[in-house]
Amino acid sequence: MRSATIKRETSETRISAELGLDGTGRHDIKTDVGFLDHMLTHVAVHGFFDLTLHAVGDLEVDAHHTVEDCALVLGQALDQALGDRAGINRIGAAQVPMDEALAHVVVDLSGRPYTVVEAAWRAPAIGALPTTMIPHFFRSLATAARCNLHARVLYGEDDHHQAEALFKALGRALDQATALDPRRAGAVPSTKGTL
Repeated sequence: MRSATIKRETSETRISAELGLDGTGRHDIKTDVGFLDHMLTHVAVHGFFDLTLHAVGDLEVDAHHTVEDCALVLGQALDQALGDRAGINRIGAAQVPMDEALAHVVVDLSGRPYTVVEAAWRAPAIGALPTTMIPHFFRSLATAARCNLHARVLYGEDDHHQAEALFKALGRALDQATALDPRRAGAVPSTKGTL
């Protein structure tokens, strides 16, 4: 089974996560940041990942530490579950609409963290999630997962729709990238022989 269990405890957050890459989208997510729960649910459902993630953070300060550390834990879980990354597609891309919004996400599980996020937000927050934390979530995830992650809102008017399209596209792109390709016969998808 390609799965991982991660626990992270700091003076700011306590987070536990279980991730199964070859799942059905089963999820149990509780971060006390409602919109983050909603977005992580989309990643699980549209990525066909079984994901349990529970977080307790210093929300009396703000949502920053909770959102950042959830991204780091999810990224670590992806990295651990992928192991040596042998046999995977490695690269995945998805373009997802949400009403008037359209988002595009491309992932390369290359072992090299790099992130580009392009999105224009109209409000400072969506529910309890600051919109500035959305690109920060993507950067933290890519760093811990050791992947290239390019995410772009092509257009949209509603922040909720733009964010939802981004996270759905993230799930679908990760589903493609993490999937095993039988044509690889277990080989690492790199001309270097390692990722």
